[in-house]
This record gives sequence, C-alpha cells and structure tokens, in this order.
Amino acid sequence: MPDGLKRLLRQLSIDLSPLRDSRDYRLLFGSGVVTMFGTLITMVAVPYQMKQLTDSYLAVGLVSLAEFVPMVVCGLWGGAIADALDRRKIIFLSELGLLVTSAALMVNALLPNPQVWILYVMGAISTGISCLQRPSLEAVFQQVVKHEQQGAAAVLSSMRWNFGAILAPALGGLLVTAYGPAAAYGIDTLSFVLSLVLLWRIRSLPPAENAAPASLKSLVEGVRYAMSRSDLMGTYLVDIAAMVFAMATSLFPFLADELRAPQALGLLYSAAAVGALIASLTGAWTARVQRQGLGVIVAATVWGAGVALCALAPNVWVLVVCIALAGAADMVSGMLRMTMWNQTIPQELRGRLAGIELLSYASGPMLGNARASLMANIGGTRFSLGSGGLLCVAAVLGLAAALPKFRRYDARTDEHALAEKARREAAAA
Repeated sequence: MPDGLKRLLRQLSIDLSPLRDSRDYRLLFGSGVVTMFGTLITMVAVPYQMKQLTDSYLAVGLVSLAEFVPMVVCGLWGGAIADALDRRKIIFLSELGLLVTSAALMVNALLPNPQVWILYVMGAISTGISCLQRPSLEAVFQQVVKHEQQGAAAVLSSMRWNFGAILAPALGGLLVTAYGPAAAYGIDTLSFVLSLVLLWRIRSLPPAENAAPASLKSLVEGVRYAMSRSDLMGTYLVDIAAMVFAMATSLFPFLADELRAPQALGLLYSAAAVGALIASLTGAWTARVQRQGLGVIVAATVWGAGVALCALAPNVWVLVVCIALAGAADMVSGMLRMTMWNQTIPQELRGRLAGIELLSYASGPMLGNARASLMANIGGTRFSLGSGGLLCVAAVLGLAAALPKFRRYDARTDEHALAEKARREAAAA
C-alpha cells in the first residue's frame, strides 16, 4: 500500500482511546446507545400518531412548540444542578423519570380512543426531564475523559448517535406503520430499563470543590460568563439560526405522502443520520482542526444549502441525498462545537454552560419545526424547505460578519483553551 494512502487512512481512522481508557465513559456510551435507540423510535411515533389523530400540519408542529418552555426552564436549571450536585445521581433519576413518560405514551396508545392532549403533555414533561439531565451528560465528559481526548470523545459520541439515528427511525417507521405507535413506545420503555442497569454501575461524580450552589444567582453567573465570550456566543447563535430557519423534520410525514412513498417515512428520518454517520466515521480530522469557529460557520452554511436543495428534489431518492448532505454538515458543526466547549470552559461552570448549549441546539429544532409547519401551511412543503434553507445561509453569513472573534478563534492561541489545558495538566499531575 502506498505511504500516502496509509497516512490518509491513519488520519481518517477513529480514535478509540476514550473507550479504552475510561470505564465510566464506556458505561455512559453504552447507556447512550440503548436509550437513544428507543428515544428515536418514539421521535417517529409521536408525529405519526398525531397525524393519524388530527391530519393537521399545525397539530404536528405544535408538538415541538409545546416542548419549548419546559426545555428553556429545565435546561437552564439542569445546568445549575449539574455544577452543584452529583452528576451521576442527576442522570440516573432523570432516566427513571423518562421511563415513566414513555410508559404513559404506551398506555395512551393502547386506549380505544388515544388522547391528543396526552401527546402534548407527555412530550412537554419528557422534554423537561431530558433537559434537566442533558447538561449533566454533557458536563460529565470533562470528568471521565482526558483533556487531549475530548476531540476523540466528540467524534465517538457523534458516531454513536448516528448509528442509532439511522437504524432507530427506520425501525420506528416500520413499527408504527405495521404494529402501531404502542409497539414503538413499548420498545422505548424497555430501552430505559436497560439503560438504568448500566448507569447504576457508574462511580459517583461529585461537583468541583468550589462549585456554586444551584440558585438563580449561579444561573446568572453562567449566563454572564457566556456573554463575556463572543466566541462561545457564536457557537450558540449560529446553531440557533441554522436550526430555526432550516430544521423541517415535522414536514416528513407530508413529504412522504406527496412523493407517493409513505413507506419511506423512516428513511427520511434516517437520511440526515446517514450523512452524519459518514461525517463521524471520517471525522477524525475534526479533532485536529484548530480554527473551530470558522469550521462551524462553513458547516452551518452547507447545512442550509442542503435543506434548500431539498425543495427541488423530484423524487424520494434525491430528497434522501439532499437530507444526508445537510446531516453531514450539521454533524461536523456539532463535533467542532463540542470540542471547543469541552476544551475552553472551566469545570465549575461546565454544567451551567451545558444548559445554555442545550438551549442553542434544542430550542432551534423545536422552533424550526414550528416555523416549517407554519410556512408549509402558507405555501406548501417545497416553499417551506426552500425559503428556510436560504434564510439559514443568510443568517449564518450575517452572524459570521458580526462576530469576528468567533470567526478567528484558534485553539492554539486562545487564552481560555490554554488556561483549561494547563489546569487539566496540573490536576493530572
């Protein structure tokens, strides 16, 4: 084999050192695989069942809107408690709560006349619990993974997500069309049971010695820190803009019908993950990127362009390719943002900043799906996809021009990255 090809393969190969070196990371990784699988099946089942019960664009879009307030409140508070309490305990108890909500959806689906309001209420409650848990899940990587392995951990976490995001929605689409939503919710419930077994084995993960108690004051302190760094604000604002203007998964049940391919619904949900998985499997190069801000800008622009191209797709296969392109770009953006966060934010603030990060990457899709549904109600699905993608590109380029520090960020010279690296090295010594 030529030396050049060998070097290329080495550069593209996945770094498994976080899984090899950290038992707790392995357990969290396994738990995430199991839980994510069930959750993504439910992600397909809820809009499908809502469409069955209402046949309304607006009703499907309002599922995301109903989850918005719990996401904001619980995401911020989840960040505060992630810095103040044992993160293992938060993760475990939240997982238990999510099991209950999934079981409630299953029971509702088994009723002779399933209730629409239960879909909204359980969606809001499960979102609130997930957002209490998520900052602890994000922040805990600083405690269980070495500083120099954060980039590799970001790639592994992305790859784990994408394997599930390909298989689970496809299976979810088959389950809901063949056996109904109750079967999908039942598998989700079982996934939480298996996840709890793995999470029980993780060691205690206490807060930093100088951690602030969970309070409104501590929340404000986290927000002030984030706002003091325009490079961090760039990662949040670009992602919000990209999702608000270009996220459109709420249109998938309608697109499948328009293209006379209802059996391809699961494929549409999986397409973005196929592209994202390819980006993850070949994403070892992202761990070597030093100008992560510029990388996020380019990736978010490609995401918007990919969604805009979906409006021109003449058949379901071209649509799948366009969605996959957008998904690959979004995953590159996510890996670069995660590396930047974990390498520059102090441990005592990591949970609260993870709460703010959650608002950026969770609020955008919720609002984006509501936007997509409303615009489709006005001009149809193609109008919603095309205009949303173009608005995304314009918004990202506008933010890049307005935030030069974010655009010029370089991990080799950034004061926060160097300070966090020195702190981690001192702690290890």
